[in-house]
Amino acid sequence: MNAPDAPAVRDQPRNRVLTLDGSGVRLAADLWEPAGQDPTGTVVLLHGGGQTRHSWRHTGRRLAGAGWTVLCPDTRGHGESEWSPRGDYSLDALVADLRAVLDVLDDPPVLVGASLGGMTSLLVLAEDPEIASGLVLVDVAPTTERAGTAAVTSFMRAGRDGFASLDEVADAVAAYNPHRPRPRDPGGLRRNLRRRAGRWFWHWDPRLVDEPQTAPSAMAENARRARAAAADLAVPTMLVRGTGSDVVSRAGARELLDLVPDAWYAEVPGTGHMVAGDDNDVFTGRLLDFLGHVAGGTPSGPNRRKDPS
Repeated sequence: MNAPDAPAVRDQPRNRVLTLDGSGVRLAADLWEPAGQDPTGTVVLLHGGGQTRHSWRHTGRRLAGAGWTVLCPDTRGHGESEWSPRGDYSLDALVADLRAVLDVLDDPPVLVGASLGGMTSLLVLAEDPEIASGLVLVDVAPTTERAGTAAVTSFMRAGRDGFASLDEVADAVAAYNPHRPRPRDPGGLRRNLRRRAGRWFWHWDPRLVDEPQTAPSAMAENARRARAAAADLAVPTMLVRGTGSDVVSRAGARELLDLVPDAWYAEVPGTGHMVAGDDNDVFTGRLLDFLGHVAGGTPSGPNRRKDPS
């Protein structure tokens, strides 16, 4: 009797950890590469303030499986990237880091930025309109809600003294993000933490939420720069908003869409500010539709422009 044919094995995306040069700091990054095929293009995933590159791990793996090369750096002061010697976490410093990373790529990538990563992406395009081939803003717009941004800052500041246990960490995350169920096993939070003197500390530089980064005058100036940058965008753009977001309101989304008339708009139901983490499957599906548009495909469906009501 002949042995049955072995089932086909789908090539799995390859993952490597890289060290990249930023602007005076070294940055850790994950590189996801499609296996067994030429890449369609490159996507750079940029996390939000207080997150790490690991927040993109599911999206990165899925995009690579769909044929894209995916680069996910830790922003300066986050994760395994170096902290700024001078505590400089201004948008100008982040833009300089991103430009240094993009300068070594062979072709302009699609930039996908959540929150702080989206603002950085928007401003880097203001400096060089040809540095990217597309832009996805994930729950960030020039005008954000003060209460929502204050909640993010308060959450980050609350952990400065560390936590006695992983359960305490999980409680803090659940209180900030009620859209996501509290994990039964908080062990998965370790990748975002450091252990020092018997306590758990977030994997970011506490100076991130110091002045002048969070001063009202700095926030107002950042919003002004973001509006000017949005009005001058010349690449395919999409805004993704969580329907429960307390950072980007429908009015803030409408303003961005008025500034970028050809932009796509997508809402992810049942999610808050952490859209990709709250519902990664739906978010990544929306993203893949848009990437098909950037690559020259003919997608259709809910990602086409539909203004918030």
